[in-house]
Amino acid sequence: MKHLFLTAAFLFTSFAFSQSNSAKNLLNDVSNKAKAYSNISIDFKYTLENLSENIHQETRGNVVLEGDKYRLNILGATRIYDGKTLYSISPDDEEVTISNENPDDENSITPSKMLTFYEDGYTYHTDITQNIKGRKIQYIKLTPIDSNAEIKHVLLGVDVQTKHIYNLIEVGKNGTKTTLTVNSFKTDQPLSKSLFTFDKNKYKDYYINKLD
Repeated sequence: MKHLFLTAAFLFTSFAFSQSNSAKNLLNDVSNKAKAYSNISIDFKYTLENLSENIHQETRGNVVLEGDKYRLNILGATRIYDGKTLYSISPDDEEVTISNENPDDENSITPSKMLTFYEDGYTYHTDITQNIKGRKIQYIKLTPIDSNAEIKHVLLGVDVQTKHIYNLIEVGKNGTKTTLTVNSFKTDQPLSKSLFTFDKNKYKDYYINKLD
C-alpha cells in the first residue's frame, strides 16, 4: 500500500510538473513573439460581469502598444501612457487626470503588460483546450503568488497556431469576472509620432487633475 501511495504521488508530481512546463513553454512563445513586433494594434470586446450584483456590461475598445507605451480607447475615454506618465482623458467630464503608473505592481494588468504580465508574480498550469471557430485555443490558468491580491485567477486563451492571445478572463475575489476578447490583432503598423504624446492645447477647457 505504501509503495502504491508513493507511486501515485510520483505520477501526480510528474504530471503537475509537465503541465507547468508545457504552460511555461507556450507563454514564452507568446511573450517572445509579442516582443519581436515594433508595435501591436488590437481591437477588442470587453465584458464585465458580477452575477451576485446583477451586473453585465459589454463594450468595445482598441489599444495600440509600442514597448511600454500605449494608447487605449474604451467607454468613450482615452488613456495615453508615454512610458512615464499616464493621461486619462474623459470627454464626458471634461477632465484630464495625470498620474504615474507603478511598473512594480505585479498584480495590475495594464495594457502595456497585457501580453507579458504573466512573466512575474504568477504560478500557472495548462487548463482546457477549446476549438473556437476553427482555432485551437489553449487556456492557461494563472494564480497570483501574492495571497492579498484582488485577483483570484486569470485564464489566458492562446491561439496555438499563431501564438497570439485570443482572450483574457480575469476573475476577482469579489466575484467580478472581466473578459477581454481580441477581435483584430495587427502588428508593425505605421504610427503617428504624436500617438503617445499628450497635447495639452487640445484640452484647454478641461479640468486638469494632477495626482502625486
